[in-house]
Amino acid sequence: MRLQTSRNQQIYLPGSFIREWQIIKLHMSYTKGEASISKLLYYKTMNNIRVSTFSTLLCLSTLVHTTIMAQQIDSAQKEPSADYFKPVKIKNFIVPAAFLGYGFAALHNPKLTELDRSTNAELREDHPSFAFPADNYLRYAPAVAVYALDLAGIKSKHNFVDRTALLLISGAISTNTSDYLKGAVHRLRPNGSNYRSFPSGHSSMAFMTAEFFHQEYGDRSIWYSVAGYAAATATGTLRLYNGAHWFSDVVAGAGIGIASTRISYLIYPYLKKAIVGKKAQHTTLIPTWTPGNTGLVFVSSF
Repeated sequence: MRLQTSRNQQIYLPGSFIREWQIIKLHMSYTKGEASISKLLYYKTMNNIRVSTFSTLLCLSTLVHTTIMAQQIDSAQKEPSADYFKPVKIKNFIVPAAFLGYGFAALHNPKLTELDRSTNAELREDHPSFAFPADNYLRYAPAVAVYALDLAGIKSKHNFVDRTALLLISGAISTNTSDYLKGAVHRLRPNGSNYRSFPSGHSSMAFMTAEFFHQEYGDRSIWYSVAGYAAATATGTLRLYNGAHWFSDVVAGAGIGIASTRISYLIYPYLKKAIVGKKAQHTTLIPTWTPGNTGLVFVSSF
């Protein structure tokens, strides 16, 4: 392989393989359509390293292509508007706080405790052998509906990355809060299976996804919200009929689920700003999972 300079000087490079190039300075100037190389290359011999000319050209072409694509993305990407994320108002936490407060009150108030027992007794009397495990799946229905509707062309409030982050943060808050309280309260289930009755984890997850559905599609139509909360209510009712929870467990779980999603929507803009920053032009969210651990990886290009 030969390089021809503007002064017709020939520089010979070995044919199939070259060893290693250290570029001291490469200055390209264009005069009357000719490219002249003012200061060339310093050639250093390395006995153990050989790089093919084809591989070198491939790397260079890939670098050029990547640079062009990055410039296109940088020019095409638009900065999100300041009001893209609207923080949830504090007053919206009144209802979930009341639900959770009722649940805690039932642990110590004799009248509310009696209401739990009488409700369970009536259900057992009317449906002694009832067992229907649909609640194990119904709790996820509102979240699945969000992605299904978006895929069908009915766009949700947030893009895929943001709404997935919001859902995972909501789920983490809901699940961890429920698990902590189950161990701390140590309440016996109505069916006597274990001491993890309070609060209802299924109800927490169901109302978390229902509120998620409401946040993403409630502005489009109230019926989306109604459908999501109907699925959550059905989940809580099935937990009662299956003898897995007391009434106050379900109410407390509903409060935790709703609050978890609203907290997620409240803090996410600040988390995103802290993790990604304002200068990021493109962000990719990668969910990660290992036994006992769930997380997110944010990959940003600048």
